[in-house]
Amino acid sequence: MGAALEIIEPCGFPLPDRSLKRAALDYGGHAEVIRHGSWTDFLAHEARKGGRLLLFTTRGARPFTDFAYRPGDTLLFGRESAGVPDEVHAAANARLLIPMQAGMRSLNVVAAAAMALGEGLRQTNGFPSPA
Repeated sequence: MGAALEIIEPCGFPLPDRSLKRAALDYGGHAEVIRHGSWTDFLAHEARKGGRLLLFTTRGARPFTDFAYRPGDTLLFGRESAGVPDEVHAAANARLLIPMQAGMRSLNVVAAAAMALGEGLRQTNGFPSPA
């Protein structure tokens, strides 16, 4: 989709480059993957100079579809089982919720990220042009 994947260590699950390449299938060579050694390193990265940090969390109150996305926004996702630390919540400019059916806990992080990225790209006309 043209969006970079940024991984903040320590990752909530093992994600060696080999696993990432396998999951990416034929598209891995086209993806921009940036690894940050810590939350502090992530915040210091040049991409944080502009844009907002948007956290997708079950603790959010605003549905992700009722939010106005802008180019330069960074979408943050935590572990499916534990979410993100309080310092990440505190740093976020917005905490957004993907509404779930009653009794359901949360979505797989990849599914949640795909939904959120799709909505952000739709609103900002950021989808890549067809080949």
